[in-house]
Amino acid sequence: MKRIERTTQLVRVTNLTKTTHLGDRIRVADRGWERSVGLLRDRSLEAGSGLFIVPTQAVHTIFMAFAIDLVFVDKSLRVVGVRRDLRPWRLSRVYWRALGVLELPTGTIQQTRTEVGDQLRVSDGEM
Repeated sequence: MKRIERTTQLVRVTNLTKTTHLGDRIRVADRGWERSVGLLRDRSLEAGSGLFIVPTQAVHTIFMAFAIDLVFVDKSLRVVGVRRDLRPWRLSRVYWRALGVLELPTGTIQQTRTEVGDQLRVSDGEM
């Protein structure tokens, strides 16, 4: 996967396989501090928002205030793992083939029918 160019702070993520949108206000966390803090400062996630952490193969929700859906992707942005409704104070499993993870509002995986094997696309999002 080519490096995601950060012309904006937000990206749009589309599930090409299912022709659905996972979000159009997804922040990219590709630097040390951004990746470490993640969603810890947030109190909730609105529909269409989220965080794309790159690189990572696993995450935790320790100190988080809400549950999230997780979509792990490889370097081609193919889905290699999903986890619905990961509640606070939990750990995800490790997805060794993953390049990164999308942290999304609970219910996003179900609403978009996203599953392992689906092909995603990342493009510039809302300003």
